[in-house]
Amino acid sequence: MQINKLCHFPPALARSPGKQNNSPILKKMEENQLMKSGISQLNSNAFFIDPVRILNRSYTRFRVSPSTYYSRFFDSSNLTQSPKASEHSRNGKRKRIQKKKKLQSLNEREQIADRRHQEVKPFLLKAHESLLEATDILKVLRNLRNDGCAVGECKELSQESSELSFMELGGVWQAPLYEIILNYQQDDKTLQNGGSPLAQSIEQRVTPVFNNLVANDGSYDIEAELFNHKYIIPKRSCFYMSDMQQIDNLISAGSDCGFNLIVIDPPWENGSARQKVRYPTLPNRYFLSLPVKQLCHTSGALVALWVTNREKLRDFVENDLFPKWGVTYAASFYWLKVKANGMLTGELDLFHHRPYECLLLGYCDGKDTHSGNLTRLNSIPDNRVFISVPGDFSRKPPIGELLLDYVPGSMPARCVELFAREMIAGWTSWGNEPLHFQDSRYFVSKTTEN
Repeated sequence: MQINKLCHFPPALARSPGKQNNSPILKKMEENQLMKSGISQLNSNAFFIDPVRILNRSYTRFRVSPSTYYSRFFDSSNLTQSPKASEHSRNGKRKRIQKKKKLQSLNEREQIADRRHQEVKPFLLKAHESLLEATDILKVLRNLRNDGCAVGECKELSQESSELSFMELGGVWQAPLYEIILNYQQDDKTLQNGGSPLAQSIEQRVTPVFNNLVANDGSYDIEAELFNHKYIIPKRSCFYMSDMQQIDNLISAGSDCGFNLIVIDPPWENGSARQKVRYPTLPNRYFLSLPVKQLCHTSGALVALWVTNREKLRDFVENDLFPKWGVTYAASFYWLKVKANGMLTGELDLFHHRPYECLLLGYCDGKDTHSGNLTRLNSIPDNRVFISVPGDFSRKPPIGELLLDYVPGSMPARCVELFAREMIAGWTSWGNEPLHFQDSRYFVSKTTEN
């Protein structure tokens, strides 16, 4: 077992953006910042993010292919249509939907959910209006799927290509015997200006892929091999692939170990995911056993939990899950989803299919802290909104950088994602398929571009 490596593992790479200023010069700087970092502040409470640009800061030899990331919501027939005109044309439909819903009787939980929606709606509308006024960002947004693609590179994933089912592999008796090959460039400390190694000699390391901490502690991303499939492992990152019965192995015995930032995206019970066989879901009660308190750093941790808009789930989190984990609720962030022309992916007031998701934030005391006495960098805001074009089904945007200013303890932070399906530089990823979106078919080699 290599869990002790967690104590020495590199922390998160980046800091979140600074405060916003509305002057034209600084506004232009924010737009330029989007091109560099993938994050641009729209107003005092809203951000636009490009997940591909954020993720690509984790790589040196490869980059995430925008055409495979943005596999949805790029309808060429809508790209030439003005977002404001499109919104105006949909007003009639929206009013009819609202009227129809009002005619229906709402049960108690639906009434509570509707009140939550009405409370956050002004923040969502203001964020969206700010995006529609940011004409330079809209221009970038429309070209996200083809951004930086070489000729012939931007194409759909092959329907014939297959992915390994890590859940099936991890469930067989041979799983402890399966090994992953990590290919390190021996000369990766000496790179050309373009990022290509001067030599091509490879050092291979072989390690168990399941129930084992697999780490790339180098400063460059590497290519890994497993059952004739290739995976790209970001620089200074690691993963632990297991089921929930093995998650306790992430808990380190070190006195100053643990994580300051814990992002959790559970496979909540979801009729849509189940019907489309997207991924297996678990009953809510299973998540009560997650050792969130034990995973916290001694200085405490910020816990960020993705939830759906179902009131039954929110009630479970507030009254059962957070108390069981020892987490005190602090604030809510919202992910507002848009298409390539800036339009929302759905009607904002459509009761069961609203175009936003919620990220619940709370603090967990560590061994060296007392309740309500965490050392924090800044007071965490409520109802903050971040906007992006969604990727594949259930794939969440990388929002860790927007949270770092509110993480307790000393910087740089130690970050972990639970139920992860991809990896980020400086982070530990745990779940039964953290390599899902690390498949090489989601990437492009920088070497082939030069």
